[in-house]
Amino acid sequence: MLQVKNISFNYGKEPVLDNISFKGKLGEHISIIGESGSGKSTLLKLLYGTYDLNQGHIFWNDQEILGPKFNLITGPYFMKYVAQEFDLMPYTSVAENIGEFLSNFYPEEKLERTKELLEVVELTEFADKKVKNLSGGQKQRVALARAIANEPEVLLLDEPFSHIDNFKKHSLRRSLFEYLKDKKITCIVATHDKDDVLSFSDQMIVLHQSKIIANDTPENLYNNPNNKLIASFFGEFNEVEPYGIVYAHQLKVVEASDLKVIVKKAYYKGNHYLIQADLNGEKVFFEHPNKIEPEIEVCLSNQ
Repeated sequence: MLQVKNISFNYGKEPVLDNISFKGKLGEHISIIGESGSGKSTLLKLLYGTYDLNQGHIFWNDQEILGPKFNLITGPYFMKYVAQEFDLMPYTSVAENIGEFLSNFYPEEKLERTKELLEVVELTEFADKKVKNLSGGQKQRVALARAIANEPEVLLLDEPFSHIDNFKKHSLRRSLFEYLKDKKITCIVATHDKDDVLSFSDQMIVLHQSKIIANDTPENLYNNPNNKLIASFFGEFNEVEPYGIVYAHQLKVVEASDLKVIVKKAYYKGNHYLIQADLNGEKVFFEHPNKIEPEIEVCLSNQ
């Protein structure tokens, strides 16, 4: 089990994380979200022992994770960290990069393991290509495969799909996270993308102004967003009396209601339109199956 106990960290006099505590079980998927500068990446680096804590303790089972004051080499042996900058060997092939830390004493097993990892990150057809000739997204996938090659107990991922285009992102998420669950690898992901969270996370931590403001399942946080920051992470939302915080998809056009708005714009979203309307000078967003022309008055309800 991962135990983070009352940790705090400053850059100089500037507090980055203040009194942070949470736990993570074996094989659990934890997502850390928050605005830019909220401390997501710093928290991952502290978990990896990159920095020394100002206060608190971090344990994996009974072993304390300590910073550079106590260790010459950053990062415990049972943990891997994939940053947004990739540490790859540019002049060797994809397969050689992935198999770098696999034992040469068992060449057949190494070959099979490398093949398996290539399939997980969907790079089989690029196995013999030199890394320097890859795109940024392909390099990110090589870095992910290298990190899981020796099946760490804990995997730390900082925006792991940020360089990967949408043509590959959805299937890669499923492949990687299903693999980690199958191998019971605890995964902690710092992300700005809700699609990294909703389908895969067991626990979601929200950072704001150096503190944890929420820690719950994605389902509970999505269905009960008691904070505008949390609601904004999941999609377009409104603050409308008497409903409070409501997502755009929860507002429906009805024949009559007290909530009357004037349509201003319609944005095509594929299977629906996102409609921007005016409510007494405030913007309101709702979804509708068809385009609605500007300046038409409609009634809305969240029932």
